[in-house]
Amino acid sequence: MRRIFVVGCPRSGTTLVQAMIARHPDVFSLRETYFFESLLGDAQLRWGDREARSTRRWYHRAGMAQSWGRRRLHELERVHAPRRRGPMPRRWTACARRYSAMLDDAAGKQQRMHWVEKTPNHLLFLDEIADCIPDARFVHVLRNGVDVVASVRDADMRLETRAFSGGMVRWARRWNHAMEVHMARLDNPHHYLLCIEDLIGNTEKEWEMLRDFLALDPDEPLLASPGCEIADAQTEPWKTSAMTGIAKCVSDKSAALFGMQSLAWLRKHLVNYETIRGAVHEQHRGSPAKSGRRGELGSAAVRGPDGKSRPAERRLTPR
Repeated sequence: MRRIFVVGCPRSGTTLVQAMIARHPDVFSLRETYFFESLLGDAQLRWGDREARSTRRWYHRAGMAQSWGRRRLHELERVHAPRRRGPMPRRWTACARRYSAMLDDAAGKQQRMHWVEKTPNHLLFLDEIADCIPDARFVHVLRNGVDVVASVRDADMRLETRAFSGGMVRWARRWNHAMEVHMARLDNPHHYLLCIEDLIGNTEKEWEMLRDFLALDPDEPLLASPGCEIADAQTEPWKTSAMTGIAKCVSDKSAALFGMQSLAWLRKHLVNYETIRGAVHEQHRGSPAKSGRRGELGSAAVRGPDGKSRPAERRLTPR
């Protein structure tokens, strides 16, 4: 069984990428599970939100799972593994392995050899996922920061939810942090960085490279639509067009949603996306110089407007 996680800053195109992968007949998929953020908690703290406070207690830091993560696993098992029995584990590592086994079983029942899970915030839990599912593959979806912040605002206006709360400044900081996490994995063989603009602009080429990374059978043509449920269009209407898994151009919302002053602020405070995109292109080309230059490009990509490097990621949960 091959296990795939699609991650990225929300509104970066993760649903489109998940749906495109799920169009392959060997792939099982499902709605966002929110599992690891429920299991481990402190997603806002990991994003670096200034007002965030930890919800973890000493027993969580000692390896116990968050109670709502155990409840979330129980809910998922009722849908995808109704015959599974036995007490729910208390340690987060055991819960994570049980979660993986549940998805293995669900995919196997449909005679699929791969499963793909997409929860954007799982970007914040890459180390913990890799600890418990060491053969997992991660697809990182990147998108221009101004477009992401505009899309967040647009989705929040359509249907107000906690998921998109916080305003322009918070989401600019979150996008910057996401870029830092992405770039830290640029040369990791279990991680693949994909710029959504490239997928839309040259779908066939980008799909072939992604398909090869995921070891999907190239002789199997893609289905007309995903073979599994990706999302609920009633409760998440902003995902409707992406659920088809067919890449198509999207309109630029930033000019309509932001004034000149806001756009100028975003361009000043967001890290340089073209530098990041160039590093991704170089890595994909397999340039002999990439090993020597990746650190330079990665470092430049995660510098703030003041030219100072941002602090490195920190692990917040025990192994």
